[in-house]
Amino acid sequence: MANKWLFKSDPEHYSFQDLARDGKAVWDGISNNLALKNLRDVHRGDEVMIYHSGKERAVVGLAEVLSNPYPDPKKKEMTLVVVDIAARGAVPRPVGLDEIKKQAELKDFDLVRLPRLSVMPVSDKQWKAVLTLAKR
Repeated sequence: MANKWLFKSDPEHYSFQDLARDGKAVWDGISNNLALKNLRDVHRGDEVMIYHSGKERAVVGLAEVLSNPYPDPKKKEMTLVVVDIAARGAVPRPVGLDEIKKQAELKDFDLVRLPRLSVMPVSDKQWKAVLTLAKR
């Protein structure tokens, strides 16, 4: 069964719109220990919510993981890993962090609890709750 994740991206560096235009990309630049631990648990076929950090602070799109983690070919450190992902589409409307924080069922979401974490697991319940908000 596929797992679900949230990946954060600074839209000024690489936005969901860039991913949608490119079709697929190597998800790199992760160096935080907990984020790397999470990225090592990502597998081909997993689903991903793309979250824009910075000023926007919102879930903006969905993607699919195309590869298992592998060493970052641009780095010498073998501990740094990357995955390949493909855009699957924008959410019907962006779901902002402020809106997510107001939902009782999302109070334990790592996005709320660990705001600086860039790769985090998303439970089925959290996934459904965020997508329901996106359809409002």
